[in-house]
Amino acid sequence: MSTHEPYYRTDLALVHHLGFGFHADLCAPGIIELLAPVRERDGLVVEVGCGSGLLTRHLVDAGYRVLATDASPAMLDLARTTVPDAFGIEQLALPDDPVPAADAVVSIGHPLCYLPTAEAVERALTALARALRPGGVLAVDLEDLEWAAARIDQPAQGRVGDDWAIVSRYDVPSPDRFVREITTFLRNADGSWCRDDERHDNVMVDTKQVPALLASEGLEAEVRASFGTETLPVGLRAVVARRGS
Repeated sequence: MSTHEPYYRTDLALVHHLGFGFHADLCAPGIIELLAPVRERDGLVVEVGCGSGLLTRHLVDAGYRVLATDASPAMLDLARTTVPDAFGIEQLALPDDPVPAADAVVSIGHPLCYLPTAEAVERALTALARALRPGGVLAVDLEDLEWAAARIDQPAQGRVGDDWAIVSRYDVPSPDRFVREITTFLRNADGSWCRDDERHDNVMVDTKQVPALLASEGLEAEVRASFGTETLPVGLRAVVARRGS
């Protein structure tokens, strides 16, 4: 959702798909339960920041009609393979692209925090709220200010898969910013390795302010520790909101 160099280019998108599906696996049961009334009326779920379609796959398998969206073309290419039976897969870059009318809006992996400013995050949340039809449900996760505070001086981390590796280095330049410097390695067919680097700048949100923002758009919202019974990382908050019938 960057206005300059795109996030999640081809190499990182693939590494994320191969090695980081656990967040979607953890969140899916709680989100599926939250959206049960939407499934009963065959409502449309708009997923924002669908990535490679890992949560989408869970939702479609559970019987939901899902329009999966993301700002990253590389992620969308993967999603078309992961969930070819989704209702639709489209590019959507917040906060300016129009959000389709929906019976539910879901978003995990804190994609709204990739927007450039707190004002842009607020505009995006407002757009998602306005897209909800009567009886609609909003379920998103956001990086709270606690996220950055808990990760000051966090050491670099690395992971290795069969044909990939990733190294992430972190910085907290201010209380409302969290930076990841990410290097990926992918094995080529000839056994050599290719390298790519991305910088991810995330905006931290004071999530205590979010219910009031959504209330101004007619939604009753609460900030939770999780969508269901899963355990989210320290500083990651689930926001669940509903529009009355």
